[in-house]
Amino acid sequence: MELWLDATNTDSNSLPKGASRVWDGRAPDVAEVALGDYRGQDEARSLVGMVPWILLRCSDWTMIPLENIVAAACGSGTRVAAAISDEVDLPGAAFALEHGVDAVLLPPETDSGALWAAARELASTSTDEDEAEPTSSELSTATVLSVESGGVGERLCVDLIERLAPGEGMAIGSASGTLCLIHGETLPSEYVPSRPFRINAGAVHAYALMADGSTRYLSELRAGDVVAVLSADGSRRSASIGRLKIERRPFLLVRFECGSVEGQLIAQQAETARLVSPTGEALSVTGLESGDEMLVRLDSSMRHIGQALPGEVSER
Repeated sequence: MELWLDATNTDSNSLPKGASRVWDGRAPDVAEVALGDYRGQDEARSLVGMVPWILLRCSDWTMIPLENIVAAACGSGTRVAAAISDEVDLPGAAFALEHGVDAVLLPPETDSGALWAAARELASTSTDEDEAEPTSSELSTATVLSVESGGVGERLCVDLIERLAPGEGMAIGSASGTLCLIHGETLPSEYVPSRPFRINAGAVHAYALMADGSTRYLSELRAGDVVAVLSADGSRRSASIGRLKIERRPFLLVRFECGSVEGQLIAQQAETARLVSPTGEALSVTGLESGDEMLVRLDSSMRHIGQALPGEVSER
């Protein structure tokens, strides 16, 4: 984390110990944005990926807009600086979403000695700014531990504007780090015809993998959103949502493990709700037994509003 001197209201341009930059109000590589309301947040997010630095000034210090912008900027090439005037706000900026801002802008040290001392200490212990971005694994094989009653709740079906092939589906799960490959309704049965555009996605609380690598809750999805469609061989493509269908249905709770990682999925108690085996076969959740194998997508990163970030999180 860099330390910047705010010289917009002073004539002093001498760098305090540990400081790397003097900010006098303008620079070609920095876009300054005032975070007074949602419009400021939207402006800052629109600049992500467009400028080297975004400098944020909060009229009334709030963490959520800062976290949202830190999440949006992660991996984009844009770095975030935040103006800090009170020592109590410093840790919040330095450790926002565990990643923190890339720089803090501080008032002259003559009137803010304690603030500068605290900032130097945090800068010396902050994570390396060149830390590798989180990466996601390919599909892995998990083993079913148990299948239990999951109660009754709201089930959501995702209807795409194109058909799925056998072995294709969406990555969905109760935890963003353990998403299950849910097979499309491409297979007919003696009771119902196939719906090759549909994924019986499960309970509304679950995460779904989007085309851009982010996740969203099923309850947040809308027609026009673009989701990731995965195949049993690990390939991925994009598809747009045409419709969402929510109804109250009984559920099954499927618990599974993949190595040392355990996860769970809430799926509708129906023969048409299917997972995918390591060989690409569709597995009806109503026929699952302990010891059966299924495909999952593991991701060790934490997420903030669906964006992957370095850090740790536990979802059970």
